[in-house]
This record gives sequence, structure tokens and C-alpha cells, in this order.
Amino acid sequence: MDAVNDLLILIDSYLGSAVWFPFLLLSVGIFFTLYLGFPQIRYFKHAIGVTTGRFDKENAKGDTSHFQALATALSGTVGTGNIGGVALALHLGGPAALFWMWVTAFFGMTSKFVEVTLSHKYREQTADGTMAGGPMYYMEKGMNAKWLAVIFAMATVLSSFGTGSLPQINSIAAGMQSTFNIEPIVTGAILAVLLALVIIGGIKRIAAVAAAIVPVMALIYIIGAFAVILPNLGNIGPSFVAIFSDAFTGSAATGGFLGA
Repeated sequence: MDAVNDLLILIDSYLGSAVWFPFLLLSVGIFFTLYLGFPQIRYFKHAIGVTTGRFDKENAKGDTSHFQALATALSGTVGTGNIGGVALALHLGGPAALFWMWVTAFFGMTSKFVEVTLSHKYREQTADGTMAGGPMYYMEKGMNAKWLAVIFAMATVLSSFGTGSLPQINSIAAGMQSTFNIEPIVTGAILAVLLALVIIGGIKRIAAVAAAIVPVMALIYIIGAFAVILPNLGNIGPSFVAIFSDAFTGSAATGGFLGA
């Protein structure tokens, strides 16, 4: 485990910790936003309709519904980082870090829009009838860069075991140990069995489980946010003043990019 962690730290030192990397991501988002005419605004109403099932069809291609696809994507992106990462960003950059998190989220929506659109354009139907797609496919077929697709796939595997799984499992295990005195190895074993039962069922079972769990997770997340906001309603105005008054300081931008 230490060897894997050291490898991830080494890779992060060249990419994630590089000063240019957040600006590259933001620049790509800005470029596509301008080139496509602000799709995150123009298609917002359409996106709500897609999510609520307005365009679902009985015999449409694909293994999941639109909502299941959204739930599956959210299940892989919403986690402890959304709480710990934001707290760290505020600690480093102050309240103004929120401004840069909003900016990166706004332009990041277009990057995600382009990514998903290309994934659908170049997806394939496998021999067993399931659909397969993603960045690997449009890198190989759309960009004619199989080598880049291989690197991306390997990086995704490393990320899924590293930042994608280990912090989440560790947080659960630590919470169970401190609250119920359950050994981390026991928590890890139970979670491994539960995850195996879901993963073995393929994308359809993963999507079905995500569609059932993610709404509950999101509701708890929102309730937790309101539990913090409501007792502090009097501080909302001063908070916005603090956010925008220091938005263009270096520390605020650094914290915002980190939190995003």
C-alpha cells in the first residue's frame, strides 16, 4: 500500500501539484464555453428534462436510464473530498476561495458536457450487448491516439484505487472505529463484500444501486448544509461581502482551485 501511495504522490507532483495544471483545466473550460456558446446556460432546461426522464424511451440504446447515468456519475464524484476539500480550500484561501470554486464549476460544466458528448459519439456495443464508451474510446477513434487512451485507462485504474476509493473507505472505517469500536479490517471486509455484490452485476446493477442511494445521499448532504446555514442567517450578507472583496488575491485563487 505504501508503494502505491508513493507512486500516486510522484504522479501528483508532476500533474496535480503543478502550478499550470488548474489553469490548463480552467482554460479548456473557458475555450469550450465560448466556442459552444455557453451550453451550460442554453441547455440547462433541457438537462433538467433529460434528468427527470422526459426523453426516456422504452427501446432506446444503452444499459441505463438518463437518471441512472447521472446517479452513477455523481456516486463517483461526490464523496469526502466535497466536504474535506472545501474545508481545506477555505482554510488556505479564506472565504473568497468560494468565488473561484464557483468559477471553476461553471466552466467545468462545459468540459463535462464535451466529455460526455464525445463518449456517446464514439461508444460501442460489445459482444454481450452492453454499451462501452468513455474518454478511452474517443481518444483512440476520434483522436487516433491509442497510446493516450492506454495511459488514460491506466491512470483511471490507479485513481480509482487511490483517491477514488482509499480516502472514502478510510473515512468510513475510522468513523466506525471511533463510534462503535469496530476494527477497520472488519469494516473493510464488509464493504468489500457489498461492493463485490454490486460490481459483479455489471453496469445495470451499479446504475440501479446508485439511483437508489445517490438521492438519499444528496438529501442528507443538502440537509447538512441547511443545518449549518439556518442558524447563521445573519452572517449570509457579510459572507458574500467577504467572498467578493478578496476574490482576486492569490491565496483565494489557490484555495479555490484546490477545493474544486
